[in-house]
Amino acid sequence: MQAIRPKMAKTKSFDMLPDYQLFVYGSLRKGFNHAAYDYIRRYFTLVGEATVPGGLYDMGEYPAAIPEESGARIVGELYRIREIDEMDWAIAQLDDYEGVTPDDDEPPMYRRDRTAVTLSETGETTSAWIYWFSGDITGKPRIISGDVLQYRSGKS
Repeated sequence: MQAIRPKMAKTKSFDMLPDYQLFVYGSLRKGFNHAAYDYIRRYFTLVGEATVPGGLYDMGEYPAAIPEESGARIVGELYRIREIDEMDWAIAQLDDYEGVTPDDDEPPMYRRDRTAVTLSETGETTSAWIYWFSGDITGKPRIISGDVLQYRSGKS
């Protein structure tokens, strides 16, 4: 008699974490008090506060992150998707929100890319998706602390 083997469910795992993680630094952060955070809260789980290398600029209504190797850090939060099978859909929604794929002939406002992320509490390094600003930052104030929430609380 042949042994019956249970069928293994075909599910993805978190073995490739960068594919399922997102670093946010602006309106998608929990303390920014923006309606867009409800979306993050619904589909992602907070891993912790974290930083990435780069510069942060005040664009008025929102911050702009620019990759750079100056030693500066951007403060934000690292999130992991709750349901792996929803990642493609969730990222497509975020791409739309961030203006990665504009409807008309305008250039994209942001581009999604992977970046190195350092968790603030443990110092552990991983990687995640981030939305880098694609526009012009000329003449825009730099957020020296790298933390838009701290910057805005000081501005009032």
